[in-house]
Amino acid sequence: MNYSIVKRTIGALLIFESIFFLVPLITAIIYWETAFFAFLVSICICVGLGGLCLLGKNKNPAIYAKEGFVIVALSWIVLSIFGALPFYFSGEIPSFIDALFETVSGFTTTGATILPNGEAIESLPKSLLMWRSFTHWIGGMGVLVFIMAFLPLSGAKNMHMMKAESPGPTVGKLVPKVKETAKILYIIYGLMTLAQLILMLIGGMPLFDAVTTAFATAGTGGFSINADSIARYSSYIQIVVTVFMLLFSINFNAYYLIGKGRWKEILTTEIKAFLVIVVSAIALITANLLLTNVADYGYSFGEALKHTAFTVASIISTTGFSTENFDLWPSFSKTILVLLMFIGACAGSTGGGIKVSRAVMLSKGASHEVGRILHPNKVKKITMDKRVVEHEVVRSLNAYIIAYILICIVSVLLISLEGYDMTTNFTSVAATLNNVGPGLSLVGPTGSFAFFSDFSKIVYIFDMLAGRLEIFPMLVLFAPATWRK
Repeated sequence: MNYSIVKRTIGALLIFESIFFLVPLITAIIYWETAFFAFLVSICICVGLGGLCLLGKNKNPAIYAKEGFVIVALSWIVLSIFGALPFYFSGEIPSFIDALFETVSGFTTTGATILPNGEAIESLPKSLLMWRSFTHWIGGMGVLVFIMAFLPLSGAKNMHMMKAESPGPTVGKLVPKVKETAKILYIIYGLMTLAQLILMLIGGMPLFDAVTTAFATAGTGGFSINADSIARYSSYIQIVVTVFMLLFSINFNAYYLIGKGRWKEILTTEIKAFLVIVVSAIALITANLLLTNVADYGYSFGEALKHTAFTVASIISTTGFSTENFDLWPSFSKTILVLLMFIGACAGSTGGGIKVSRAVMLSKGASHEVGRILHPNKVKKITMDKRVVEHEVVRSLNAYIIAYILICIVSVLLISLEGYDMTTNFTSVAATLNNVGPGLSLVGPTGSFAFFSDFSKIVYIFDMLAGRLEIFPMLVLFAPATWRK
């Protein structure tokens, strides 16, 4: 283990976090809020400790696979711990575990909250509301991807960190240099965020609301500054948010290809499957709402379609915004939404979940196995976009799914010790492990995670980090071989 490069990367991360704090600090100055001092102290701590970590010469700057996974996991833990300081120092969230939960939920773009009700959210200082939403934007594309774009620490070896932090089964470079790839990704990310912001401002949304909503949508996070999430705004705003939740769910490589005019390469197998899933889910849930207990719901076709499209986009993108309390919808509709939680967005997007590409490969793998049983002598390979899926990718996929299922089972067992109903236990784990935010029952769109014990919150914190980092970086920390020189 190259401890020197790990320490220096953590130091650089803390310096960058102090810079990130300037956004809510300026917000506190604009609105004359005492939370200004909480951010100022947090900045001083990050700069001081970050500077200490950067002291001394780095004799061996190389980052290999092991260092890449450790740096990513530790960076996200450190980022979250220090990111929780403003909530804690301001006194708005007096429990540090609660402050850490809220911050991890922000950076991992989960959007689950420990704030007990809408009043608690709306009573927060605007600077803290800005920080909650900004953590989504920081975590959406990946903080280490940001650092690589502007402060490359180890040349081409940065690919190990990018692989460990980026969502999805494989990571490809858009251009030969990792640094340039990171820059391109953040330029696309920034331009899309700006486009959504402008469209919402055109629709009459207040500036502060538009900025925080754009940050939360871009990161597919879901923290809202309102008790009723996006339901407070006009249909135009809801449609804009719906569209951008879906856009941020698609592999960012597609937007790069659009910019290069390579239109034929855009509709990959994954994107086609994603669109089919979205359209099918919207059609099924809309029909279910219109045909089941019509008197209870009272939706017109237009209303049912609008709320369904928004909710499907919110869940499959793992954003977690809401315009309706979908916990009150029919069981069939809720079952589809839970399935969407697990499928998630496309690889290479800011969304969470297992990822559509993995779901496609799993279905193809099952079909391949059935074909092998029926025709033992026939040699057939699993393909994606007319390319054979390498054995290493299939092996990694199988290992990921096994680890994912085990973490899900263990988490549900641990949470069930508190004695809540099965729907709450299962969907709360699904919502955190897949970085969705809201679940069903007690953790539905109008609920929160405030009532859980500190022990359960720590389980959820681990799940959120494991889900965002694709499981293995977190598991690597617990392997004794990781820490041997």
